[in-house]
Amino acid sequence: MITPLFRRGCVAALARAGAACAAAAVAIAVLPLEAIAQSPAAAFPTKPVRLVVPFPPGGPLDVTGRAIAQKLSEAWGQPVVVDNRPGAGGNIGAELVAKAPADGYTVVMGALSTHAVNPSLYAKMPYDAVKDFAPITLVATTPNVLVVNPALPVTSVRELIAYAKANPGKVAFGSGSNGSAGHLAGELFKVETGADMLHVPFRGAAPAMQALLAGDTQIMFDNLASSMPQVKAGKLRALAVTTAQRSKLVPELPTMAEAGLAGFDISTWFGLLAPAGTPPEIVAKWNAEVTKILNAPEMRERLNAQGAEPTPTTSAEFAAFIQREIPKYARIVKASGAKVD
Repeated sequence: MITPLFRRGCVAALARAGAACAAAAVAIAVLPLEAIAQSPAAAFPTKPVRLVVPFPPGGPLDVTGRAIAQKLSEAWGQPVVVDNRPGAGGNIGAELVAKAPADGYTVVMGALSTHAVNPSLYAKMPYDAVKDFAPITLVATTPNVLVVNPALPVTSVRELIAYAKANPGKVAFGSGSNGSAGHLAGELFKVETGADMLHVPFRGAAPAMQALLAGDTQIMFDNLASSMPQVKAGKLRALAVTTAQRSKLVPELPTMAEAGLAGFDISTWFGLLAPAGTPPEIVAKWNAEVTKILNAPEMRERLNAQGAEPTPTTSAEFAAFIQREIPKYARIVKASGAKVD
């Protein structure tokens, strides 16, 4: 027989259990908000950040990387340190980041070479340019310009094509190295026009430019920053830019496409990438801050002075861009026969 006392005890116990369940439900409901507030993305960064530049100090990537690092340090209140890791066409620095912890504290200033050309140029790659990275944003593009020594009797791309075809093997074009944007632009020019030209690789763009100025080579596909001062001084003649659209920096120069080479589009570019698996919220935080930096007038002027155009994108847009660039340059590398063991 259930006594009144026993019945009252059961009711009280059930009430206490109900209150406990209600409290637990409230705690569960509140937990996600607390978790969000305490998530790594919300607190990021809480320690120094490393920005790996896979090329030597002093180049466009290094200069731009240091400028961005300074602004990020000011915005985040944590040091963002540039770490130069040159070698193997940028592969050494890119590999370091590909194998780094996926926490957003180590990123790389990737480039045309590391994420578009090298996968086809090198027989063995230490990383997968797509699978091993989480793209953050494209940073800038640098249009190349076709320049010739004034001694060459041509004033347009069409005249250059006619001259090269009439003088097979007598026109030499220099570049900073095998597989560089300048080299591949020249190879694409040969494929598209059928011109027989000689490629002369140098150890860097500076000696290649000296050879052109001296007349040892006749033409070069070089970046705007180093070529245009020579053009303005009358030491070189500019014929066209290698991008699909005219450059805002030299709007008077036609494109290669306008000269009859439809689809000719080569430019040097660089952008930020984190290791694959980096939380999307941290990638988004990087993207938002770097985009703000690149859109600032001061940074735009700084990049323009280097012959570069700021081109911030979403992380998805940058990923799609890389996916398009890899097969494009694979075709050019195959046509050129260039390989690095």
